[in-house]
Amino acid sequence: MSGQERQPMTSEGKTKLENELRHLMHTERPQIIKAIEEARSNGDITENADYDAAKERQAFCESRISDIQVKIANAEVIDTKSLKSEKVIFGAFVILQDVESNDEVTYQIVGEDESDVKSGKISVFSPLARAVIGKKKGDSVELKSPKGEKEYEIKNFFFR
Repeated sequence: MSGQERQPMTSEGKTKLENELRHLMHTERPQIIKAIEEARSNGDITENADYDAAKERQAFCESRISDIQVKIANAEVIDTKSLKSEKVIFGAFVILQDVESNDEVTYQIVGEDESDVKSGKISVFSPLARAVIGKKKGDSVELKSPKGEKEYEIKNFFFR
């Protein structure tokens, strides 16, 4: 774990990970242990599909628990409500206008594990976030994507 780089994360993102960790440790893990015990009680485990499925679920669960623990340990939690900046930074909600179509979209720049484009959250490491970070209201940004080039104007940004 040492040598891991700190990863920015919103306080909401950390809470979500903590809730998932709690669920895995206190609900999933005991259910899996019970399923393994039940499968073992059915006799020979060499060709027992229930046992194999439970052990597979256990491996996934333990792996996810470990993954979340590392992410929480390496998180640099940023309270977006207290942020103030003249430029777009991590945690900002950015209102962008497509220069060609005039369509507006709003995205919040969040940690890698929090990103969910459908709910308006983009990773700080995404090409769009990288393009707008450090820019100001009124600035234009060009984005090259597999679909071609797009130009956006930063209409505004805010924190909450």
